[in-house]
Amino acid sequence: MPIIVAVMAHNEERRIARCLASLPLGDPGIGVHVVVNGSSDGTAQIARGLAGVTVHEYQQGGKSRSWNRFVFDTPGIAARCYVFVDGDAEVLPGSVEALAATLKENPAANAAAGMPRNGRNAEAYRQQMLADHGLFGDLYALSGSFVERMRASDIRLPEDLVGDDGLLCAMAKTDLANEDDWRNERVVPCVDAGFLCEEASLLRPGTLVVQYRRMINYSLRHFQNRIISAIMRKEGPAGLPRRLAALYSGWLPRLAPRRDPVWWWFDRKALARMARAAVS
Repeated sequence: MPIIVAVMAHNEERRIARCLASLPLGDPGIGVHVVVNGSSDGTAQIARGLAGVTVHEYQQGGKSRSWNRFVFDTPGIAARCYVFVDGDAEVLPGSVEALAATLKENPAANAAAGMPRNGRNAEAYRQQMLADHGLFGDLYALSGSFVERMRASDIRLPEDLVGDDGLLCAMAKTDLANEDDWRNERVVPCVDAGFLCEEASLLRPGTLVVQYRRMINYSLRHFQNRIISAIMRKEGPAGLPRRLAALYSGWLPRLAPRRDPVWWWFDRKALARMARAAVS
């Protein structure tokens, strides 16, 4: 299969049909897979009702854990290009093909990044991605050769990692080595690929609950990135543990909530979660 699209979905019954409808389901050269992880709603059932979609359902939650299972442990998953999409995103027409074309046109690149197209800060994010060669988890692509090298070295994401995009971006830029081999050009921003995400609104209280949980996850990600950065500076991806929680007890004494009033409360919540995970 030239292109495989993996849609990562957790309790997305309200958005998954819209997400899938935005993908090129009828293209014979593109295989669309929905990876349902730890869902308690009708996400999998809705996805199974659509032609051209293969569903993989895992009882355990966790995006990174499910990412590993799909990429490393599912037979027959092989492609020239792998496109990853969040189940609550809408992909703009032509984006999947544009990501694949970007990787083909840049054979030294390991990843291509789609752009956010809505939200207050979308333009600022796009400019930052163009400058820093960043990557959003909502829409990105990895080259088939890069995925094959990850498989050959059994370099997986820590299964309790929050946010696959930051670590995968670093792995792509270092070509699976440590930060001494960092090259920004190994991740290519793709201006012809974009996505829309649902924005939080006072008119939709459910979106505010989702945003509150998301902010705690952003804080947890902030602290996890401190740990990951230390590993990437030395051993590189080969030194990543199966679970980051195995390292929490050694790191928690060095971590504290940021003084920024935007983050202080969420950082406290994240550190409390880390403390519980360290002893579980």
